Amino acid sequence: MADYKMEAAKAAIQFIKPGQTIGVGAGSTIANLLALLAADKKLAATLSFATSSFKTAKLITDHGFTLQSSAHVKSIDVYFDGCDQFDVQLNALKCGGGIHTSEKIMASLAKEFVLLGDVSKSVTKLDTTYPLVLEVLPTALQLVKQWLQKNITTANITMRMSTQKDGAVITENGNYLLDVYFAETMDIDRMNAIKMVPGVVEHSLFLGIASKAIIAGEDGVKVLTPQ
Repeated sequence: MADYKMEAAKAAIQFIKPGQTIGVGAGSTIANLLALLAADKKLAATLSFATSSFKTAKLITDHGFTLQSSAHVKSIDVYFDGCDQFDVQLNALKCGGGIHTSEKIMASLAKEFVLLGDVSKSVTKLDTTYPLVLEVLPTALQLVKQWLQKNITTANITMRMSTQKDGAVITENGNYLLDVYFAETMDIDRMNAIKMVPGVVEHSLFLGIASKAIIAGEDGVKVLTPQ
């Protein structure tokens, strides 16, 4: 069976030029991309990398790449990341890792944000398969939950809990994560407006940021742009 994530990673190499600062997210497709770049020692020696993912930072240093601190990087030439789902306008949901705030900062710093993955990530319209994840200040937890219960009455709201210790998942910023599952497909502007609720630091909808998506499937590799 073809490794579509590897095929997408191979196609991403063409968008990387010597001397660039490359931003990378997390996941298996990103791990494939780093492995491919490590094999091209001449190109790799000219690149520097930035990431907000602890696991990816370890991969970068293990490969011997130059790693810039995400807190100090001023500009990124190309930022590559996967997602759970994206639509025809390349609006994306990134829900799993819980580091969407820092990932969105890096994507916004980049001159170009490119989504990577297999064809299953591509949908015509974002649906209810994945939650919208909110990073919430601890002091605003009850306010945010009450606002959601009042304004989106059919939503199922769950605090993300740790599987490794007793208690809630705490983000790198010291905040909580709420997974908001919608009962019906939401208007994308209405989803985005949730960020205006006091205490919501950021949500996991990447709206209008990506300029390309590289996906691989049975029909080969495709490079998509917003429609």
